[in-house]
Amino acid sequence: MDSPLDVSRLGAVEIWTINRPESGNAITGSDFADRFERAVDEANADTEVRAVILTGAGKIFTAGGNVKEMADGEGIFGEDPQVQRQAYQTTIQRLPRAATRLEVPIIAAVNGAAVGAGCDLAMMCDMRIASEKASFAESFVQVGLIPGDGGSWFLRQVVGHARAAEMTFTGDRVDAATALEWGMVSQVVAPEDLLTAAHALADRVAKNPPHPLRMAKRLLNESRTASLDTVLSMAAAMQPLAHMDPEHHARVAKWKTT
Repeated sequence: MDSPLDVSRLGAVEIWTINRPESGNAITGSDFADRFERAVDEANADTEVRAVILTGAGKIFTAGGNVKEMADGEGIFGEDPQVQRQAYQTTIQRLPRAATRLEVPIIAAVNGAAVGAGCDLAMMCDMRIASEKASFAESFVQVGLIPGDGGSWFLRQVVGHARAAEMTFTGDRVDAATALEWGMVSQVVAPEDLLTAAHALADRVAKNPPHPLRMAKRLLNESRTASLDTVLSMAAAMQPLAHMDPEHHARVAKWKTT
């Protein structure tokens, strides 16, 4: 059976492709969570990996949940509320936890619609580049649901409370141009240029030393919720490790001679 998440490599950059076009690249289910967690663990263990690009196969990024299964009452959607509660914790809610412990920067290359949990998955990434055909929708309320995957936390971090509230309470679609204006994405490019632009950004990240890069990401993540004193203490502990890195010495010596 095909993997729900294909992983390939180009130099120091991994490309993760959600590969379920027949179901709108649905990301629910334990098999996707298993593969996503494994990809995170493998990237964390390999210090040669310095950046990740996440995209979707076909014409969309991901539609999030499998709406057909919901409508037909299949799988967990036919179970009682307590079983469903546990299932959310052991499937879709594993994604935000895995995404936040990924040690290297991750770029969402949003090639089309990012809907519901798909929108939230894009928000879990550190950076986002959108195709002109991309769109984002925190669409849960339109089908009588809530963000069950931590989207209310991530979306607010990216666009602020007022815009997150607008998206959450209306479920309306946000097109690529609006996403750029709102700061959801840093670039909007032609569809055929999307992966080229994502690789260009990933290469700018990957040219930097691996260990300080991972520590810098950790500081940024902690800064979302930690106090200034906590972040300063972490930085004071991390910086001596960076000073001892041979690549730091090599780069400082090179800079001194230029």
